[in-house]
Amino acid sequence: MYKDMKGSAHRLAPPEIAVKAMPEDERVWVPQAEGVWFRPLMLNTLVGQWCNLLRVRRAGVLSRHLHPNPVHGYVIEGRWFYREHDWVAETGSYVFEPPGEVHTLVVPEDCPEMITFFNITGSMIYLDEANKHVGYEDVFTKIDMCRAHYAEVGLGADYVDQFVR
Repeated sequence: MYKDMKGSAHRLAPPEIAVKAMPEDERVWVPQAEGVWFRPLMLNTLVGQWCNLLRVRRAGVLSRHLHPNPVHGYVIEGRWFYREHDWVAETGSYVFEPPGEVHTLVVPEDCPEMITFFNITGSMIYLDEANKHVGYEDVFTKIDMCRAHYAEVGLGADYVDQFVR
């Protein structure tokens, strides 16, 4: 905070966010696809960034995509891998994804639930097997998904506003 010449207090930055990451209310999880949800933690419209938990309760391919900016992930529960690599991200693993790399996220058959924290800036560009663009997500599409879901489940479309910066 700073005070202007008239003594009025002003905030230099948006307010902090402190939320319980694993919500007690299941309605906070936003459905993204069958067996796939995300829980928004911070949706930063100022720089096009979003932080969320991705929860998956099904095996198989989630998506083939790339990011034009770096991505950071931390596996809280379960495991997953990218078809294009020979590593598996398991509980406790940190994952760094460099910009521009195409990868296919897969949850193995013997994993009943996967939860990973992701910090993403920019967009997520979905690709088909021929690398043709088939869709995208960014902070604004995430906000739209949250508004629609929260309105539908009775939390109110404005419930998402607490995560928006």
